[in-house]
Amino acid sequence: MKTIANRLFAPGPGTTLNHGALLVLRLWLGLSMFFLHGLDKLLHFGSKASKFPDLLGLGSTCALALAVFAEVFCSAMLVLGLLSRFAAFSLCLTMLVAYALVHKLALSGASSGELAFIYLGGYLALLLAGPGRYSADACLFAKTSKFTSPA
Repeated sequence: MKTIANRLFAPGPGTTLNHGALLVLRLWLGLSMFFLHGLDKLLHFGSKASKFPDLLGLGSTCALALAVFAEVFCSAMLVLGLLSRFAAFSLCLTMLVAYALVHKLALSGASSGELAFIYLGGYLALLLAGPGRYSADACLFAKTSKFTSPA
């Protein structure tokens, strides 16, 4: 019989606690990115397009469209747990560009990229761990158990 301390401090892989933690991380990062960063870019796309930094040489409008795709649509996908690794990968790239090119790898000071760096870490964790059991991916792509007929 496992003790409560055992369950809390050594939950092991694939436990309800681990899947719940992945759900919390997906919701926390996805909703934060969606509402605090992406939605404003989407709602004011026209006025922001000409001023948005063209860091990759694709043009300001294209760069903004890519940021909106990641911050709005991929964040929503992450919240739902739908194509989560694709969404996390897209968000990782977006945060890497923001941290490296916009904030010049600075973690402190006036042009700090600390927030982009933290988001990057969270999205990287989700990319590696996957969305967990409480996700649309688990419903859509889970392996079905073999039907065994009674003898």
